[in-house]
Amino acid sequence: MAVAERRRGRGGGGAARRAERSAVSFETARFIERNIPNFEVLTEEALEIIETNAETVLEEIGVNFIENPAALARWREAGADVDGERVRIPRGLARQLCKTAPSSFTQHARNPERSVVIGGKNLVLAPVYGPPFVRDAMGGRRYATMEDFRKFVKLGYMSRWLHHSGGTVCEPTDVPVNKRHLDMLHAHMTLSDKPFMGSVTEPSRAQDSVEMCEVLFGKDFVQENTVMTSLININSPMTFDDVMMGALEVYAKNNQACIISPFIVGGAMAPVSVAGTLTQVMAEVLAGIAYSQLIRPGAPVIMGAFVTSIDMNSGAPTFGTPEAAHITYGAGQLARRLGLPYRSAGSFCGSKLPDAQAAYETSNSLNMGLLAGVNFMLHSCGWLEGGLVSSFEKFVMDADQLGTLHHLAQGVSVDYNAQAMDAIREVGPGGHYLGCDHTQKNFKSAFWKSDLLDYKPYETWEDEGARDTQALASLRVEKLLSDYQQPGLDPAIATALAEFVARKKSEAPDSFM
Repeated sequence: MAVAERRRGRGGGGAARRAERSAVSFETARFIERNIPNFEVLTEEALEIIETNAETVLEEIGVNFIENPAALARWREAGADVDGERVRIPRGLARQLCKTAPSSFTQHARNPERSVVIGGKNLVLAPVYGPPFVRDAMGGRRYATMEDFRKFVKLGYMSRWLHHSGGTVCEPTDVPVNKRHLDMLHAHMTLSDKPFMGSVTEPSRAQDSVEMCEVLFGKDFVQENTVMTSLININSPMTFDDVMMGALEVYAKNNQACIISPFIVGGAMAPVSVAGTLTQVMAEVLAGIAYSQLIRPGAPVIMGAFVTSIDMNSGAPTFGTPEAAHITYGAGQLARRLGLPYRSAGSFCGSKLPDAQAAYETSNSLNMGLLAGVNFMLHSCGWLEGGLVSSFEKFVMDADQLGTLHHLAQGVSVDYNAQAMDAIREVGPGGHYLGCDHTQKNFKSAFWKSDLLDYKPYETWEDEGARDTQALASLRVEKLLSDYQQPGLDPAIATALAEFVARKKSEAPDSFM
């Protein structure tokens, strides 16, 4: 009876809380700071074996730097053995060069409150990157357009648990290849005020990215601070192509961060064993990060490990597997021993739809990333069909679940309030905690709450149309896009950016190759 009276007495408060929940909010959670330990699968002996074998690979087998005479000259001057395009790196040289790379760095956003610190115990979440296709419940699977790209940027901006706007959230195929990077960067810079990534598909496009940032942030600020974090993939096994290395050279020279990341499908691009794959990953990242420091000692870098296994019957990549988890955990240990930020994991799945397979595989991948000590998680939401598709529904499904990573990372508090001894005394044997003072003081923040999933009684769920998660996600996409409000930008900077894009586009004919 007392509980019922208290509920009636708080009627106005309930209305206020309902209004609060329905209000448009642009709050973005701060990047995750872990208060939980990392999960480590490798012993000290195993780590030393892998590190020793990686140095042997660099010294005896070497790596290829193709169609890049300047890179070969830099390596030769640094003391490597260069034979044609093969670079053999003496034991200890790459590791020594890597020592000048910072253990953490700040990537500045145009909204300073949304800048992120990458490294240490932090985890920064960024959306899917690179798919040429998109999917939604209404239109199905189709080639991505620039309008799709802009929608994803808006969804990323409106998603509370995402800290980063990302890069190529989908590949807009209706814009010429040689010009689409301008439109994509312009979208990130104007439709969001979160940090973003630059173009890596050609060195001149990386330079365009730097120059656009100089318009947005100011030239001196860009040279003295990191405002982009961009993805440099290694062509595993052990090949560094001129396009990616050319982009790396531009970014390192301009003090902009790069993720140096092998792209490995185990059994195809690396050995089938975990230890063998980790050996190759270690050799490749040592060579790549060392090269960035040859360009500019102190250039910010992130050690990457994109690793999945392969289905030996179909040849298709598989995700959320135990082997991928072991490699991700092990690579995290290796990154920490190097003293470098670490990129891995994501919302990985091989499913064609945002279904149970997608949910299982994604959950496995997201949780392993949190426990592996990942500092920058690209692909944290929206990934579908082995990375071929950016899904609107899965984007919001994944983005919602990223909230659980934030709460897991908080660990378990044992302060006076968390001990709840006052609540236990108040309720006593046989009572309940719904109306006690401790519950009333803490219920708003006590439990993580999904903005998407359905926890209503069966009858209510059925009356509302018996909607599955994909249907709820479609509604969530519509709501976020309808609530979207573009963040303010200095009109002079907005004009200068638009003029830069228009001028660059006018300087060359369209090319779709």
